[in-house]
Amino acid sequence: MSILLKKAERDKIVKALNFDIGLEIGAIVQYIMHEVMAEGMESPAIMEKFESTSKDEMKHLERLAQRVNYLGGTPNTKPAPIKVGGVIKKMMQDDLDGEYVAIKTYKEHVKMCAEISDTTTRLMLEEILTDEEGHADTWETILQKTVK
Repeated sequence: MSILLKKAERDKIVKALNFDIGLEIGAIVQYIMHEVMAEGMESPAIMEKFESTSKDEMKHLERLAQRVNYLGGTPNTKPAPIKVGGVIKKMMQDDLDGEYVAIKTYKEHVKMCAEISDTTTRLMLEEILTDEEGHADTWETILQKTVK
């Protein structure tokens, strides 16, 4: 457990990170379900994208849980709301919407960590934010190409 931060600061960061963990758990389940449900829809490239993105989200989950543990908290195990099913385009739009929520949330948490002067957590969140922005860009690009 870190003693470099005051207990109230640690608690605030842990609460934020546990919210982030919920988003990541929800994203993992959603991406995996979309991969499974996309089978047979003539979309192997999209299935692969669902799978690879779920693996990225798993890495985020692990990093966030390790940081919560380091700060003396207990990592969350409850997912944020999950949207599954529908046609491929709906699945991709649901995933893009989830990425937008994650981006907004991570930006808020980066700012909070900067204000608290928790550089380590801020840098970790900025790295995760970069990944999430990349995911959003991917889904935006694919969705733009599917609109005709």
